[in-house]
Formats: sequence, structure tokens, C-alpha cells
Amino acid sequence: MSTLNIGPYHIEHPVMLAPMAGVTDRPFRQLCRNLGASYAVSEMLSCDLSLLKTAKTQYRMNHDGEPGPIAVQIAGSDPKKMATAAQFNVDNGAQIIDINMGCPQKKVAKKKCGSALLSDPRLVADICRHVVNATQAPITLKTRLGIDSDHKNIMEIAHIAEQAGITALFIHGRTKEQKYQGRSEYDLIAAVKKQISIPVIANGDIDSPEKALAVIKQTQCDAIMIGRAAQGNPWIFEQVNSYLTTGQIPKKPSQTEIIQVMYEHIKNLHDFYGPITGCRIARKHIKWFLKGLDLDPITCKLMKIKSAEEQLLFINQNLLHKVA
Repeated sequence: MSTLNIGPYHIEHPVMLAPMAGVTDRPFRQLCRNLGASYAVSEMLSCDLSLLKTAKTQYRMNHDGEPGPIAVQIAGSDPKKMATAAQFNVDNGAQIIDINMGCPQKKVAKKKCGSALLSDPRLVADICRHVVNATQAPITLKTRLGIDSDHKNIMEIAHIAEQAGITALFIHGRTKEQKYQGRSEYDLIAAVKKQISIPVIANGDIDSPEKALAVIKQTQCDAIMIGRAAQGNPWIFEQVNSYLTTGQIPKKPSQTEIIQVMYEHIKNLHDFYGPITGCRIARKHIKWFLKGLDLDPITCKLMKIKSAEEQLLFINQNLLHKVA
């Protein structure tokens, strides 16, 4: 694979963390970058700057201590508001702006945001041009194959993006209608890669080193993005990168390492969000980390704990000490 740059920023290797609302907060991005992801994008931020004072937006804008480049994803359907939001985020530390045209969720789509924008190529072009012209920072686009199986217009969208000055295109191999059902398709991603000169990054159902290599071979893409497969398994980035470069897959983490990394991640969540919100958010991460470890009775008890202090104490006494 060729060397990948997004604007002036060199990306060390082609295994990236995909943005996921409600998952890729600062603690999770830090975790994945520390364990091998070459690049990470923030959870999407609304272009509505009136929401700046909300707790959710404040958390999503926090990039303290993260390695660069700092990439911030913005969502909206108003070209001028998107441009203003892009400049605002650059002024507040963003080094790369990513435009969200991939989110399929109903609450986003009903505002004609996210992947719903694919039904209006003229608006796509208008948004891309406005955001590119608003700042000197590189602008990337995250999108899907189209609205549904009868309207897969990713080739048109890709040409629009390139002509507007987008510096990299991230494509999830499903349509808006599919959400996360069915299987990702890569043929159209391969076709796009042949037609445009900007970097193309493939995303969707990449859940193993072998699958990553197969997608790269099929699409000839410049990089791949891993999303849901990283939940509870942030080691996947190192595993995939090792397989791509050496043909060897590193040994899977031991149960001890999994629990130790989980423990530190939960502490980071508590520190970031505070004890009440941090404890609540930690539960889904606990479930992801412990899945498949044959610890269901302990996991069940742990999920019911409502105190951050008790959460850490329980893990220390019932998991860390027992596997150490």
C-alpha cells in the first residue's frame, strides 16, 4: 500500500478507528490510538453552534492529551452553518474536519443530515464547497454507497467530493436503508478507487486481520477503518497492522491483560465524565471487554453496580486479583 497523507498530515499506517456516536469519545480514541490505531475521528458534532454549552457537546469537543492529527466530524444540512462550524472547530484545535454523510440513524436522517444527504447530490456539492472554502484545514468526507439498493450513487458523490476539494473519502459499504444490517459490499468502493485520485478508505464489517487484507486486495483502497469490531477489542488495530506488514498475527491478549486494560479504561471514563456519568457509560464497555471470557455471573453483578468507586473495587477484588 502507498503512503497515506491527509493534507499535510502523514498517517503512520492504514488501520484507522471509525467514528461511532456514543462510542468514540476521547477515552476510547485514546485507548485505540495507544493500542495501535493510526488515526481516529471524533464523535459527530452538530453544526448548530447554539448547542455548544450542552454537556454532550463539551465532552465531544474535548481533545486534551490526544495525539494528532485531531480530526473532528461535523454534521448538518445547511452549507453556511456547516462552514461556520468547520471554522469554529479549527479555531478550537481541530486539524482535520470530517463531514458526516454516513450516519443512518433516524433522528439524524429526519433532519436531512448524515446519509440522508445522499438523496440530494446538489446539496452534497454545496456543503462540500462551503466547508472546503471556510478553512485551510483538510476536509474529508465520510459516506455510504447511497440511499438504498436502487439508488447507489457513491460514484457521483465521489466525483462531487473530489471536485469540491475534499482530501480523502471514507466509504462504508452499506446504504442508508441498510443501517448496519446485511453485509458490506466492496465492489463499488473498488470502482470509486479506480475513478478518483484522492485517498479512499474502506469501512464496514472489517473484523479480523484476514478480512482487512481481503478488503484491501479487493478494493485497492488506501486504508481501512474499523468500527464495531474494536468495541472490547482495541488490540485489533495492532493485529491487523502486523498481519498487513509481516503476515503474522500477534498473540491475542491474555485474560489478565484484557481485564487490566478494561480497568484502566474505566478509570479514564470516570475521570473524564465524572463518577455518575462515567459509571453509567462504563457498563457497555465492561460488557464488550468481558464478552467471551466465560465470566457471565461476574459480568451480571458488575453491570448492576451504580457507584464508580464500587465498580472499580468490584473489578479489583473479583477479577484482577483472581486472574493475576
